Amino acid sequence: MKRIGVIVLALAVAFTFCGMAATNAFAQAEPKEKKATKFGEDPRALAWKGKKWTTSNQTFRWRMSDPWGGLIFHDIAVHFADSVRAASGGRLDIKVFQTGAIVPAMEIFDAVSKGTLDCAHSWPGYWKGRNEAFVAFASVPFGLDFEGYNIWYYERGGDKMLDELYGKYGMKAFFCGNVGQELGLHSNKKATKIEDFKGMKIRTVGWYQDILTRLGANVTPLPGPEIYLALERGVVDAVEFSSPAVNLPAGYHEITKYIIEPGVHQPSCQFDVFINMKKWQELPEDLKQIVDICAKETQLWTNAWQENLNIGAIDEIGKKSEYVLMEDSAIIEFAKTSNAYLEELKGKHPDVKKVLDSQDEFKKAFARWRELRGRVAPWPYEMFIKGKLMQ
Repeated sequence: MKRIGVIVLALAVAFTFCGMAATNAFAQAEPKEKKATKFGEDPRALAWKGKKWTTSNQTFRWRMSDPWGGLIFHDIAVHFADSVRAASGGRLDIKVFQTGAIVPAMEIFDAVSKGTLDCAHSWPGYWKGRNEAFVAFASVPFGLDFEGYNIWYYERGGDKMLDELYGKYGMKAFFCGNVGQELGLHSNKKATKIEDFKGMKIRTVGWYQDILTRLGANVTPLPGPEIYLALERGVVDAVEFSSPAVNLPAGYHEITKYIIEPGVHQPSCQFDVFINMKKWQELPEDLKQIVDICAKETQLWTNAWQENLNIGAIDEIGKKSEYVLMEDSAIIEFAKTSNAYLEELKGKHPDVKKVLDSQDEFKKAFARWRELRGRVAPWPYEMFIKGKLMQ
């Protein structure tokens, strides 16, 4: 019996050592918990970490205007001013004056630069006579859409370039509203092929004017108030002006047969607010940040507001005019002609080259993700299951 007890004890010790060895082996084989890391971080969070904010007790009153006249875009300027007033508790009160009440529409740039106005809202492309690069911050044929402008401006240095450009004229600026892609052409001539545009009398302005001219069109840069009468009298065959919600009350669709789509000239229409530099520098830090944040809020709200209005606007316009889609080959030819023209501009204007090269670099960097995430565009279910995949 004593011998059997020794054997049992030995077996128990052996099993214990085996169990311990197995436990140690399992512990060694068990993967260590991966330390959590972040691929990116918010630079503002780092800059503001531990920052002590104080609320200034000074009150500032600014005068603001815009070039919009009776256009709905005036509401964007008012929205921005209202946001600043609310967020600052009235410490920064921006009064928005109607177009022309202080200076004519196209004189607001100089008025802010000189201090006659404290700030203004605009489409930067209006100031191409000062520097061609302003157009790149407004809309570029086959350029950035709303999403692209936001990523490029807020995350890839576009904001610094805008500051640098306006800084040459004694001003500080922010993106402040984007109304998305514009309508194509209200036209009395149907055009789906590139050759259809040759000889057409078209109203447009800016870089698109030169591009259409190269494609054989006869272009006239009429100001907004003269467009309807020119269409009615046959002075022009077709016009482009703005987004559906803006064009609808202008009534162009009532005297034209077609809407030629898409609006290749403006994948999105970007606005800004620019401020006299002396007035900007007078603001305490908390109010400066309020202006910055309210400009971002206006940027977001404007696009949602306008695109929602466009839903009803295109239906109303379609009751009087037929929507016509350009052939793919025509769109590609527009792209080739636009690219050649923009490359020439870059060769002549260093500021244009700097901004457009930066935007092109972003488009290339973003292209792979844009491609991979495709084929799940938010079409209605009935359209999607019939093969409508790409945006």
